[in-house]
Amino acid sequence: MKHINVFIILFLLTATSLHSQQADGYKLWLKYDKIENTELRNDYAEIVSSVYFKEDSDILKNAKKEFSLALPQMLNTPVQYSNDVSSDNSLIVDIYQNLPKDLKDLIHNDIEVLSDEGFLIKSLTYKKKSITLISAKKDIGILYASFRFLHLMQTHKKLKYIDLVDSPKIDLRMLNHWDNLDRSVERGYAGFSLWNWQKLPEYIDQRYIDYARANTSIGINSTVITNVNANALVLTPMYLEKVEALADVFRGYGIKVYLTARFSAPIEIGKLKTADPLNPEVQKWWSDKVAEIYKRIPDFGGFLVKANSEGQPGPQNYGRNHVDGANMMATALEPFGGNVIWRAFVYSEHDDTDRAKQAYDEFLPYDGKFKDNVLVQVKNGAIDFQPREPFHPMFGAMKKTPLVMEFQITQEYLGFSSHLVFLPKLFEEVLSTDTYQKGKGATVAKVIDGSLHGNAITGIAGVANIGTDLNWTGHPFAQANWYGFGRMAWDPYLSSEKIADEWLRATYSNKQDFIEPVKKLMLTSRETVVNYMNPLGLHHIFDTGHHYGPGPWVDNLSRPDWNPVYYHKADANGIGFDRTPSGSNATEQYAPYLEKTFNDINTIPEEYLLWFHHVSWDYKLQNGNTLWDGIALKYQEGVNEVNTMIHTWDDVKPYVTESEYNEVKMLLQIQLKEAKWWRDACLLYFQTFSQKELPEGVEKPTQSLEYYKSLKFPFAPGIRPQWD
Repeated sequence: MKHINVFIILFLLTATSLHSQQADGYKLWLKYDKIENTELRNDYAEIVSSVYFKEDSDILKNAKKEFSLALPQMLNTPVQYSNDVSSDNSLIVDIYQNLPKDLKDLIHNDIEVLSDEGFLIKSLTYKKKSITLISAKKDIGILYASFRFLHLMQTHKKLKYIDLVDSPKIDLRMLNHWDNLDRSVERGYAGFSLWNWQKLPEYIDQRYIDYARANTSIGINSTVITNVNANALVLTPMYLEKVEALADVFRGYGIKVYLTARFSAPIEIGKLKTADPLNPEVQKWWSDKVAEIYKRIPDFGGFLVKANSEGQPGPQNYGRNHVDGANMMATALEPFGGNVIWRAFVYSEHDDTDRAKQAYDEFLPYDGKFKDNVLVQVKNGAIDFQPREPFHPMFGAMKKTPLVMEFQITQEYLGFSSHLVFLPKLFEEVLSTDTYQKGKGATVAKVIDGSLHGNAITGIAGVANIGTDLNWTGHPFAQANWYGFGRMAWDPYLSSEKIADEWLRATYSNKQDFIEPVKKLMLTSRETVVNYMNPLGLHHIFDTGHHYGPGPWVDNLSRPDWNPVYYHKADANGIGFDRTPSGSNATEQYAPYLEKTFNDINTIPEEYLLWFHHVSWDYKLQNGNTLWDGIALKYQEGVNEVNTMIHTWDDVKPYVTESEYNEVKMLLQIQLKEAKWWRDACLLYFQTFSQKELPEGVEKPTQSLEYYKSLKFPFAPGIRPQWD
């Protein structure tokens, strides 16, 4: 009966009318609202008054389709297409090789610097007439350029003298879906999985097409559609034909499909007795399976693998190592141009080393030993997607292996989809951090884009926050995290401020009186959450399993490093994890400059103080407060900042619809309630060690510590349900 109820709910969630989709954020940042500014609309109308748009491939057809959808809505007039390239065109859209020679000559130098996915949008004088040209080396560049051109119109940018030449700085720009085959989503807070396996392959949901449109509009070119905690069944023919149907949709938008590969698949679905990567029968099984997949999906991207981590099978089960496992799969994929993306999120229950050190220690000896089509995927920090972590020391240290940055777009440790947290601020903080691996200026972004170590292939991944909710992401502002990840995947040097401005204009309004206060709200929101959850370097003090709310007291889990007490180590003398030479010495994994900086309590940035040091409650912070007072005031500051967010949203009510206002207002009220919960629960618990009164300015808790410890959350989303 539970199965039936789940799918009834699922049907009601997905069976939405077009009206509902328009009213509830379904269109994301692709709303294409009418441009009310008459002067601006007339300027745009002149630019697109006669459009030549060649469409001789599925990708170009989709690009033209987007023009035909967007321009009439924004300009309130139909598009006039011409049949040939001539001086009568005001806008010409075509790949470089198809252009007349005299037009090619005008852009030759710009085309030369483009990658195969790059594009240009330029104002030119052609045959004594002003025109706008959109061109690229390949069809996919035209598609990216089309979305960018329409976005510039949406955000009211001047196009009369445009000169834009752009290429992505990272090769693989991918979403990682943690979607299970039963349509639950691990760490998903926006409903069920998009992929309706029961109706595929015959039924192609419009959502699949709109998902592809949204991703391509921000430059995402790869999607891993299954959970890293993999199910081998997805590699069987009955599922592969369904994956093929999705790949057929995504191909027209330049998106490649990847699958997660369960390492024990040769046993579970291949009837072998082993999955040993050095066993010839196992190697043949994977080669045959890969050939089977490519017969169905010629542009299949490859496999993402989580091995020997959190109970997942892997090469270590057979006395082999990560190189043996990854290279075995890479050998099978190599003839077809496929890649293996091997996750470095490993920590062993049999290793009592500081968990923050284990991935580095395990993978650094393998640097340079992986095949050329293997990328190692590393989380942005060494623990697990915390509200703030120092960058993972593997970035910069592994010089001969391409590393894929793994960010979490879904808000596992950031209040789920009920908290407003603008994550591009976190992404920017990590990407702009200097690793000092080659002297000053060796930023994480330069590691990821390959420019620091000259990697031949580059990648970045985001754990998706997408589900069947009407607005895709649960919280309307969580759409900005999907959008922002795509934009930073294209260009990791973009500022979070620019991204916030773009998203607000395309999604809500171009009015400056709306943009400025809400942009400020977004840009401060991540720090707000850090303040009321994990200030001054505290980390992983979340409640058990679901990570919903505080649980710094948890100490009864089977593995030490699953318990929050492992990370904060609060006692009568102070709080914090000593990772200096007097403790775990995790600081030795960073470049000498950072190692010295982190080791010295006088030079460490205070946002990482308790990450690297166990500090006395009476320690004086830079502002003169004691550590105890500073922690308490940070928690209160976070609560106060949520109140400010609420007031800001009230002030901009005239610029949004009633439903848009009410949705965010209700969610902000939840956020305020839960920020107070975090403050009160954590301070009451830590107070049992500090034995100090709360400082002036911090509100006193209204409940007891025992009350907060007693709270249970069986309804917290994001964990795979246990079916009867």
